[in-house]
Amino acid sequence: MNKLVKAFVKLTLILCLVSQSVQAKESKELTADQLPVLKQDPIHEVVTRRVTNFFTQSHYRNFALDGAFSAKIFDRYFKLLDANKAIFIQSDIDKFRNKQEQLGTELLDGNLQTAYEIYNLSLKKRFERYQYALALLKQPMDFSTNDEIDFKRDDMAWPASEQELDDYWKKRVKYDELSLALSGKNETQIRETLTKRYDRVLKTLTQSNTEDAFQLFMNAFAREIDPHTSYLAPRKKRDFDSEMSLSFEGIGATLSQEDDYTVIMSFVTGGPAEKSKQLAIGDKIIGVGQSNTPIEDVIGWRLDDIVDKIRGPKGTTVKLEILPAGNKSKPKIVELTRDKIHFEDREAKLKVIDNQRGKVGVIEIPSFYMGLTDKVAHLLEQANRDNLQGIVIDLRDNGGGSLAEVIALTGLFIDKGPVVQVRDNLQKVTVYDDKNKGIEYTGPIVVMVNRYSASASEIFAAAMQDYGRAVIVGETTYGKGTVQTSRNISYPVDARLHPEWPELGGVQYTVQKFYRINGGSTQLKGVEPDIEMIKTKYVDETGERYLDNAMPWDKVPSAEYKPVANVATMLPSLKSQHLARIAKNPEFVYLEEDITRYNDKKDREYLVSLNKAKREADQKANDDRDLKRINERLTRAGLQNVTKLEDVPKDFKVPDPYLDEAVEITLDLAPKYHKIENPKAESNISEMKIISLDAPVK
Repeated sequence: MNKLVKAFVKLTLILCLVSQSVQAKESKELTADQLPVLKQDPIHEVVTRRVTNFFTQSHYRNFALDGAFSAKIFDRYFKLLDANKAIFIQSDIDKFRNKQEQLGTELLDGNLQTAYEIYNLSLKKRFERYQYALALLKQPMDFSTNDEIDFKRDDMAWPASEQELDDYWKKRVKYDELSLALSGKNETQIRETLTKRYDRVLKTLTQSNTEDAFQLFMNAFAREIDPHTSYLAPRKKRDFDSEMSLSFEGIGATLSQEDDYTVIMSFVTGGPAEKSKQLAIGDKIIGVGQSNTPIEDVIGWRLDDIVDKIRGPKGTTVKLEILPAGNKSKPKIVELTRDKIHFEDREAKLKVIDNQRGKVGVIEIPSFYMGLTDKVAHLLEQANRDNLQGIVIDLRDNGGGSLAEVIALTGLFIDKGPVVQVRDNLQKVTVYDDKNKGIEYTGPIVVMVNRYSASASEIFAAAMQDYGRAVIVGETTYGKGTVQTSRNISYPVDARLHPEWPELGGVQYTVQKFYRINGGSTQLKGVEPDIEMIKTKYVDETGERYLDNAMPWDKVPSAEYKPVANVATMLPSLKSQHLARIAKNPEFVYLEEDITRYNDKKDREYLVSLNKAKREADQKANDDRDLKRINERLTRAGLQNVTKLEDVPKDFKVPDPYLDEAVEITLDLAPKYHKIENPKAESNISEMKIISLDAPVK
């Protein structure tokens, strides 16, 4: 399963991990007798029946909530409770195997007795494991062995015995100890830190509540239908609505929970986290502090509580202790000033790049928000006045947005005609046309995409490709060809009939699939670029095709359309010029080296050494390589070299080789490209139903 999307699943589900501030002194010893025995809240019976009705009656995928489907929910529930196969053994699952086919009936009835019995067992088993971890802290620490820990355990068989789990936890505790040792802590400090951490986990387990169990099981049901279907608990629904309003205060990052860690999933363009250039997707937040307080270890905290600790008023400072992506680096401290995250921060922007060969406009589109087309039309007026040789439309990392905006935006570059086809759960196909005559920009266009460009981005790139209107460059896109809708679980009459009811939350589920005008789906396959930006591809698991239960690829009949330009005849020459350039470009040489090194270690990606000397040597090699490269960049920029990475000037910007090369491809295309005919516009953009196309990794 895709790593980033696995993490996203864990964002919307709450694993029974951790939070609460701790005292300086070790907490009073807790016992398993203090664990709650959770039972279903009466209101959850109502919620269960309504959610089940939404999913069974309105979802795009037709499925029967029968014994076979129930058994799949059963397996997924255990995986969500124990993604790393770290607390259950095979006999624990076998105890409930005779009930696996009755889960569907329980959902229809609103009685989740089996789900709660399993969840209560998970609390007990997790409690026992952290008690064992505390006992291991008393043993001598030895970082000289050649042990390794394998973090890719989701595809493994369930452990056969408690002894097998003991062996894994010995390595897991040693990994925690070594991580702190690499940050400079001695044995006494390591034991103190980890004792507090593990005690905090135990305390939080004793504070588990019925909502924790309920939302985890309901999402096991939702994810078994498809990867983009979910139940939103009341708090999650409020966070979702806040995010959709695009106006909140914080650092502008989307977080998720993976094992005991909080992981950065994505950034809001223009937010403090993105602007800092000190954070990356996949980084783990292991500590949080305020401007006037020390950093507090947050490994194992409940995600909601970590988010509350990071959020804060505009202008205040938050300190984050970061473990860079990969589990193999030493931690670093990053300070960010919180800001108001505005709608404008995600607006499309135009910048003009003027090099020795000519001027090219770059329009960056971070999402397909409402009002995007009007903004881009204004930017195109500026581009036309500047007499540019072409434009680059940058859709990298653009996860989607409004279907209406995709159609209207495409209409700025074609006269009229179909843009996308949509099929609903009744198998009815609707063709959405651009009915706005006239073209706002008739010159050459290059569209940049990467493996995180998804949904609405793929509609736009596919339409521009099918019309022959633009050259698509970059990587094959994500492959999300489905449309989701969100609904409140409460009915309008509930407030009058049941004023005593609490908030009921919401659901998000798939209702449609979309298709290219040539009839093919972007689902799973994505959009293949006309020019691959780099010769070597990442061998990773990014994309819809790696998600459990993803909708299949299929096609519908082609819509009636006529290509308006033919860039295909220009591609051989554009490709040869591109390959000649990147072979001599040091930034692309770096990229090739990095991708090759990543691919070569793909089989060992999740294996982490528990040998301190080896980890330090690996880190030094990484730092030496980074220092060598940064000095080569500084030399090319005519700047002074540095002796350590911390001395790099704060305002120095590392080149964006993909963007630079897209500009060069545009300049190669310009003399070969003949402007298309531009009929006079006769009407305004027509109104159409607004449908949201959800981003895949959020």
